[in-house]
Amino acid sequence: MRGLSRRIMEYAMALPEATPLCPAALLHLSNRTAIDQALSRLARAGDLLRICQGVYMRPVETRFGLRTPRAAKAVAALSKLWGETIVPCGGAAANCLGLTTQNPVRVVYLTSGPNRRLHFGSSMVELRHAPRWQLAAPHRRAGDVVRALAWLGPEEVEESLDAVLPTLSEADRDELAAARAVMPMWMAAPISARIAHG
Repeated sequence: MRGLSRRIMEYAMALPEATPLCPAALLHLSNRTAIDQALSRLARAGDLLRICQGVYMRPVETRFGLRTPRAAKAVAALSKLWGETIVPCGGAAANCLGLTTQNPVRVVYLTSGPNRRLHFGSSMVELRHAPRWQLAAPHRRAGDVVRALAWLGPEEVEESLDAVLPTLSEADRDELAAARAVMPMWMAAPISARIAHG
């Protein structure tokens, strides 16, 4: 392994799992062109994973061998890096809330940023740009309800609310009520009716 590649790997090994490794963070090691070339070589050799354009992560070493970083951890780190809201898609939220038993075939997250595909070895995570209302209350139960209802659609909103509202804490219900301002009317109206009478 060449000197620069070795120094990049030493730097990468000191980082926690799923920490994004970007060329700009390595400029203390060499110039940009040399860093780009070294990162490409390391990705081709399998020492680093090229997650998307300009973003790398190191595989995680376990007693069973190397594995890719956990997608949820990686997405949280990328959300911070890019300054974007990134949350699990509505299908995953509906499953988590017990509103469906379907498991999404593909791993999809909703984002305030552009559409992207993230590559974790042989698996792919899709980031889909979503409207602001679908990103309400990120990483909160109230937000999961919004995303689940968006995925289920207007026809299932009443029945789904009947199932999920009793499971929410008062704080979750308040947060859901506060999010009504950005929701489409087909979702906001039944939520208002139930929360007012709850």
